[in-house]
Amino acid sequence: MAEKQGLRERKKQRTRQALIEAAVRLFEDKGYDQVTVAEIADAAEVSPRTFFLHFPTKEDVLLANADVRVDLALRTIDERRAGERLPEVLTRAMEQMIADAWDHDLADGLAVLRARLAASVPALQARLLQRYLTAQAELAQALQRAFPGRLDTITASALVGAAVGAVSASALTALQRGDGPAEVRDAMRRALALVARAVD
Repeated sequence: MAEKQGLRERKKQRTRQALIEAAVRLFEDKGYDQVTVAEIADAAEVSPRTFFLHFPTKEDVLLANADVRVDLALRTIDERRAGERLPEVLTRAMEQMIADAWDHDLADGLAVLRARLAASVPALQARLLQRYLTAQAELAQALQRAFPGRLDTITASALVGAAVGAVSASALTALQRGDGPAEVRDAMRRALALVARAVD
């Protein structure tokens, strides 16, 4: 039974990856607005119905790994080690997100494409902002739960906002000036280090 579930999960991940790769190719070749969900599905050799099982909208293909990344950070915070201090927990959670970005979005060109399209596609801008705000709220709540005697809602939100904002802004700047994946990752780590130093 577990083997069947594992096989199903691997097949699901392969389909998801095929959809992401097809979307990236089509967006690059034809332009974001000219590509339909049906075309992405066809290029990945699946039905439009299968597309919608993986992604609610066309915009969500460009945010394919966002939920996984946030879940990694949330788990890191929730499972903090005994005696681990606030700056260490925040840094480790953000490092998980940076590592996942390195493994996925930076490696397959998704981050570069998203940064470029976010400057010109209002629907994508709106979806990015919505996901960004939701992620910050989830992370702030988790951090407050982890340090209930130390953080109130405002402080937790401010710390997460500073960390996420610094990492995101540095990544976007590096991508926009044409830096390679390693330089983008280094920029994110430098930004995180600056925030971590400010947290006692």
